[in-house]
Amino acid sequence: MIRDITLGQYYPGDSPIHRLDPRIKIIATVLYIVELFIVNSFIGFGICAGVLFVTVAISKVPISYIMRGLKPILLILLFTFFLNIFMVDGRVLWKIGFLKVTDNGLYTAVFMSIRLLLLIIGSSLLTLATTPISLTDGIERLLTPLQKIGVPTHEIAMMMSIALRFIPTLLEETDKIMKAQQARGADFESGNIFKRAKSLIPILVPLFVSAFRIAQDLAMAMEARCYRGGKGRTRLHEMKFKAKDIWALIALNAFLVFIILERIYMTKVGG
Repeated sequence: MIRDITLGQYYPGDSPIHRLDPRIKIIATVLYIVELFIVNSFIGFGICAGVLFVTVAISKVPISYIMRGLKPILLILLFTFFLNIFMVDGRVLWKIGFLKVTDNGLYTAVFMSIRLLLLIIGSSLLTLATTPISLTDGIERLLTPLQKIGVPTHEIAMMMSIALRFIPTLLEETDKIMKAQQARGADFESGNIFKRAKSLIPILVPLFVSAFRIAQDLAMAMEARCYRGGKGRTRLHEMKFKAKDIWALIALNAFLVFIILERIYMTKVGG
């Protein structure tokens, strides 16, 4: 289960998506999330899903690899589904005891689950198709205007990049600790969900120790290389918008306008 988490991992490739300017990919991800919250119909979700899977195909990241990353958040998806299906009022379709399934609850449960699923896949594609260094540079360049009001943009971008970069490392450490404790007789599989959660507590202490050790090693490595923050920092490859980036930006804005028009149309039809 731990190894199935793909958040923060980079999938090497040379596709058109990989070669896009990281700023465009960050903007695209933000706009896609906004569009998912603008959509108010299953038709709109179908359009967003179609665009997303075309993008995944162009990126050449195996769809099986992306879907594997959904396994760890399956519990969140199921919790969201059942929370909506039982908590939203409407015409009762099925009832047992104090639990009841309504038509509005079923609609909302499916609607929210699809939104969450598309949001996770779209967000994970950003890190899968962008190296941590490029992601850091892209975030920093996008936040550059905030430097005029004293915001430490480089430090913020660096912290975000390090956090994403070390998610796979910490997951690997967690996997090693769990295997070591299982070899000593620990049981993480049997029992109900509360017992399983309680059995994971002994993992937290060695995991925190390992995380602090990794952080110390990283700090020492940065000091040894005379890292002094973003002031006066140069780059081997300066980011410049190319023709493909301009066309991608135009396509992003066109799709945003299309989604807004689709919502307006569906609202009028529904009204």
